Amino acid sequence: MQDQQLTCKDCGAPFTFTVGEQEFYQSRGFTNQPTRCPQCRAKKKTEMRGGGGNDRHHSGPRPSFEITCSECGKMDTVPFEPREGRPVLCRDCFQKQKQSDRPESFSNRE
Repeated sequence: MQDQQLTCKDCGAPFTFTVGEQEFYQSRGFTNQPTRCPQCRAKKKTEMRGGGGNDRHHSGPRPSFEITCSECGKMDTVPFEPREGRPVLCRDCFQKQKQSDRPESFSNRE
């Protein structure tokens, strides 16, 4: 076995697939060579974990929808599209309801 020169499919830069890396791949049962250089591999891994902010699952700011609170009548926004016929709460009323729904043993901890 010897070092191999490969080309990154993302950035086009040449990178070395060392003998040590080849042995590691073999020991893990990987049959394909890497297609990305170490920098692009790290970038891709970050994006897959949700840290990239620009992959297909995290593309841009979250949408917000204006609502009138079913409890107090206050205007607010929520990060989901409300369904017709279902009550929607503002942040304050949601927090109050969340606190009142907690078991007594949790609400007394501070």
